[in-house]
Amino acid sequence: MLVMIIGIVVFLGIHSVRIVAPRWRLAKMEEWGEGKWKGLYSVVSIVGLALLIWGFGMARLEAPILYEPPVWMKHITLLLMLFAFIFLGVFIAPPGRMKPALKHPMLIAIKTWALAHLLANGDLASLILFLSFLAWAVFDRIALKRQARAGLAPTAITPGPVTNDVIAVVIGLVLYGLFIWKLHAVLIGVSPM
Repeated sequence: MLVMIIGIVVFLGIHSVRIVAPRWRLAKMEEWGEGKWKGLYSVVSIVGLALLIWGFGMARLEAPILYEPPVWMKHITLLLMLFAFIFLGVFIAPPGRMKPALKHPMLIAIKTWALAHLLANGDLASLILFLSFLAWAVFDRIALKRQARAGLAPTAITPGPVTNDVIAVVIGLVLYGLFIWKLHAVLIGVSPM
């Protein structure tokens, strides 16, 4: 479980620099250039994600089961994940009407993903992983509101055509279908069905 926890700390740690030290981050981007900052950010993120996935794969095999969710909770998880992927599609696609309305679709996708997986998994490794991401996403959203008031957050998103919302939903549905079909089993080692 230690490898997973280190992965969570590294991955969420680099993603938290914008939350806890926004001015320092902007100064480093100006000093190093945006490309170097994004390169470092990407390398640290990939290392953290790799440790997190590897550690979770090991930890869940021996993690104690704290509760066994009823079967119907797993159906709710599948439904919530459909929405999580649509929110992810909204994040990926160009702005339509949904992106400005949601403000931070990636954070909503992460919160939905974490909550859905907490409903379906009762082992200690899953609780640590998904509660960490849920808490981080809530904390990040609060920080973004504060930064917006201080003028440090990006400005509001300009709405685009509704066709971009259709594209976002299609992206979400395709990703959802791929994960249900094979990707979850290939990447995580467990079929969601």
